[in-house]
Amino acid sequence: MTEKLTKEKFINEIFDYENNQEWSFKGKLPAFVDFYADWCGPCKAVAPVVEELSDEYKGKVNFFKVDTEAEQELASVFGIRSIPSLLFIPANGKPQMAQGALPKESLIKAIDEILLDQKVN
Repeated sequence: MTEKLTKEKFINEIFDYENNQEWSFKGKLPAFVDFYADWCGPCKAVAPVVEELSDEYKGKVNFFKVDTEAEQELASVFGIRSIPSLLFIPANGKPQMAQGALPKESLIKAIDEILLDQKVN
């Protein structure tokens, strides 16, 4: 199940960008963040896929959604210019961003390689 992410929750559970310049992830599990808007067609197309993945990776990866209309500051911190934008945050290492409504296979590959550090053939 994806969880709505607000600025306050992001600062408390993922990264306090107001007080830290250097990336420092607060979470225990890797995180997948979907930046979306209700009016965005491609966002609506990717939403059910993200929900499926959140069930498939339950207990391994935390899944979040950020409504870019409601959380404009959070979207601007990550330089979101187009949506959907997907942020992959590994437990260790720097986050990586992907843009567009990627197919499920591409998302699985990214989750396995970036978040779970598993090489996929």
